[in-house]
Amino acid sequence: MTTSRAAQTAFRCRQCGWASVKWVGRCGECRSWGSVEEALPSTSQRGASRPCPPARPITSVAAEAAVSKPSGVAELDRVLGGGVVPGSVLLLAGEPGVGKSTLLLKVAARAARRGVRALYVSAEESAAQVRRRAERVGALEDRLLLAAETDLGSVLAQVEQADPGLLVVDSVQTVTAPEIAGVPGGVTQVRAVAAALVRVAKARQLPTLLVGHVTKDGALAGPRSLEHLVDVVLAFEGDPASRLRLLRAVKNRFGPVDEIGCFDLTEDGIVEVSDVSGLFVSHHREPIPGTCLTVTVDGRRAMVAEVQSLVDTASAPTARRAVSGLDPARVAMLLAVLQRRAGLRLAGTDVYAATVGGAALRSPAIDLAVALSLASAATGRPVPAKVVAVGEVGLAGELRKVPALPERLAEADRLGFSHALVPAGSGDGRVRAGSLLRVECADLASALSNLRLIPRTARPTTPGEAPALRVLRSQ
Repeated sequence: MTTSRAAQTAFRCRQCGWASVKWVGRCGECRSWGSVEEALPSTSQRGASRPCPPARPITSVAAEAAVSKPSGVAELDRVLGGGVVPGSVLLLAGEPGVGKSTLLLKVAARAARRGVRALYVSAEESAAQVRRRAERVGALEDRLLLAAETDLGSVLAQVEQADPGLLVVDSVQTVTAPEIAGVPGGVTQVRAVAAALVRVAKARQLPTLLVGHVTKDGALAGPRSLEHLVDVVLAFEGDPASRLRLLRAVKNRFGPVDEIGCFDLTEDGIVEVSDVSGLFVSHHREPIPGTCLTVTVDGRRAMVAEVQSLVDTASAPTARRAVSGLDPARVAMLLAVLQRRAGLRLAGTDVYAATVGGAALRSPAIDLAVALSLASAATGRPVPAKVVAVGEVGLAGELRKVPALPERLAEADRLGFSHALVPAGSGDGRVRAGSLLRVECADLASALSNLRLIPRTARPTTPGEAPALRVLRSQ
């Protein structure tokens, strides 16, 4: 007895992959209109396959097979939590031109240099184009195999023939499965290609790195189920006007998701940046009014960054406010607090505030540094070069504690700073065994007066504050 075409046909949403046995005008999962379309006949009539090998007690399963191995790129290993796990599938997504292919080509070359046979499958460029890039970035290795394929069957045949220890596919959206309906890069195609590559990776214990495209709004292109199929999803970010590239883990089944890796995209390839504090700090021979240093935390990484401000008499009836790298609403709030709580007259002035090196600082923990840079620019008195400021400023002018303060101060101590302005109650006077001294301030006015940016008011000092202040004022 043959089944009817209606019983065999499935309808799927091209946005999220939701399936239905009949056509509907609106997706039942993502609620989008007109996205449900006819897909291939269902294969659910086939009998269930027999499991092989049989299930066994979890205590008898060897855990060594899931131990990560270093990839040869330290910043990538930092984000992954130690390295790449055999049989895992990693998806690297990012904007066009951010350096995804260059990074994975470097990973494949490092693996080949260690004696691992690496297979790089390019579905976007010819073999000659990839070879020229490899020559430019120093990734020419005899054990690095290269294939230019767009057909899924050909990709799997290359894997069967080469038997690699590492597989790179660039990209998953450009590989097609002819037996699957849909256009290349569509929801059905991407899901089928990714599922096939995941099956091969698990069966052969083959680490697989996939390049993924993103949409114009920055979301990963393809079905949402693509992120569920793979083990690790990494986002490669970077400003086109800057060479700095940041690698973040969006999903990681084998490690943390709060680490970041830093890279420098140069003409000779992509270079790891182990110490990023120098990228966000300008170097001056003498202290300049309007600058203040702070320590920000991105993931688990503490980085010293510089905030610069310029305050000048307004040249138009309406004062101008221009902000780059900071939260404009936060800067406007700090200007109001400085005027109301610290007595600085900033009305009728043009204010410009920016970060150095293209850093994006959005955390409230940098409020104190922004306020000090604004006050320094308004008074023309510089903040000492060996001072960092960390703290959140409230509307009443009070300073609030911030998270990860020990890590921030340890980074400042490592870089040779002498003093750190922090909220009151943040700890004792010294940081571990280093030479960094905490200067605890209860409110913004105290911090400004300690740096002589406003006249010191009569107020009780915090216990243990006086010795640090004497050294600070002598600078």
